[in-house]
Amino acid sequence: MNTRLLLLLVLSFLISCNSTPVNQTVTAEEIISQDKDKEILEQIFELYSEEKEATTSALMVKVGRFFLETPYVAHTLETEDEQLLINLREMDCTTFAENCLAISRTIQSGNHTFDQFSSELRTVRYRDGKIDAYPSRLHYFCDWIYNNQQKGLIKDMSEDIAQTSFQKEINFMSTHPESYRQLKENAPLVEILAGQEKLISARKMLFIPTSKIAEVESELMEGDIVGITTEIDGIAIMHVGILVRQEGRIHLMHASSKAEKVVISENTLEDYLVNRKSASGIMLARPL
Repeated sequence: MNTRLLLLLVLSFLISCNSTPVNQTVTAEEIISQDKDKEILEQIFELYSEEKEATTSALMVKVGRFFLETPYVAHTLETEDEQLLINLREMDCTTFAENCLAISRTIQSGNHTFDQFSSELRTVRYRDGKIDAYPSRLHYFCDWIYNNQQKGLIKDMSEDIAQTSFQKEINFMSTHPESYRQLKENAPLVEILAGQEKLISARKMLFIPTSKIAEVESELMEGDIVGITTEIDGIAIMHVGILVRQEGRIHLMHASSKAEKVVISENTLEDYLVNRKSASGIMLARPL
């Protein structure tokens, strides 16, 4: 895989699009959505409203399977000012995982409303659950895992399972400001992002190397959220998905840019990683 293609993959993962959805609704709470998003959410509630006692992991799989065939669309979160954008009609790899987690938690809450889902999604997507301009979004998925563990929403299982260090300098966004509409010619924002990157880089990070996946596969659970780690400079995670078990083996359910939709990988997780030249393993987050 050449350098240009790798860069495009990174940008697809990190950058939000510059266009705002048509026929959108902006509420007083600064939520951007379409009527179709509410219809989709209602369909899910009708299917799973009686399962609020189910584990978050079990619900993650059921909700994820509901979204199979949903179109993949990159860069779906961009707004002029940072607002909570809800899009259940099309997803990238990160918003797929976020939506599944937020919907699962909404089902468990017993309050099956659009407002409750919006609150859950805001909590999942933003640092400490608060929207405060562009830097408050959890842009790096390794930071997403760290912050959502701090909130008590997930547990980082990488240390428990593999205890393999993954130390890396995180700086892609601050070193490529021209690739982000919000960061172009905005030195103060770049400085804020650079400060966040230094904090992320200083943390102890662990992962499960591709070479150990077969050895620990029995410890991986359906509904686990995985960040696929990479050797690409400046970032730790290049792709995100949810684990499912098929015929006794772990596979990846994800919004795939190649398939252009949400799919379950034909190959096992191990084979998927082996066949991704820039992938080095996974970070594992278990929903609580």
